[in-house]
Amino acid sequence: MNDVEAFLKHQFLVAMPSLDDENFTHTVSLLCEHSDSGAIGLVINRPMDLLLVDMMEQMGLEHDRIDAGASVFWGGPVQPERGFVIHREPGGWESSMPLDDGLYVTTSRDVLRAIGKGDGPDEYVVVLGYAGWGAGQLESEILHNAWLNAPVDQQILFRTPPPQRWAAATKLLGVDVTQLSGEAGHA
Repeated sequence: MNDVEAFLKHQFLVAMPSLDDENFTHTVSLLCEHSDSGAIGLVINRPMDLLLVDMMEQMGLEHDRIDAGASVFWGGPVQPERGFVIHREPGGWESSMPLDDGLYVTTSRDVLRAIGKGDGPDEYVVVLGYAGWGAGQLESEILHNAWLNAPVDQQILFRTPPPQRWAAATKLLGVDVTQLSGEAGHA
């Protein structure tokens, strides 16, 4: 793994204003994995029309302790039926992957069961699907000015309203996104 790949793991991947892919326009993704074989990210600012209580009901899980207005997020176009829960606190769930700074991604049903009963993590984001990049693809897209990376900010992840997450993530970069160009500069 090279230095760029190690640096991008567990970062926010922020779409440049000029990114012209309808799937990823103005998205913020939590980059969970990045290696020589590719990358995996979860989009965190695209709530779906599906409410979490409705999803839990469809799964036959108790959901009395869930905010009735909580949305499930579109995590990306790959395997849209696959669920991920981004959360704090390890919790001992069956299938969790630790990220940096006390964040975890869990794919097992037991975390949803615990959330529904009020025994799960206090702060979480539930997403369906993920974004995936093949070997070298993300690096190429970054070189073509499709993406910027920023450190993960848990305030943005868990507390900033979804429509404001992209603008908040761009502010982490210390730049005015309205002044960014899609053109690459080369010395």
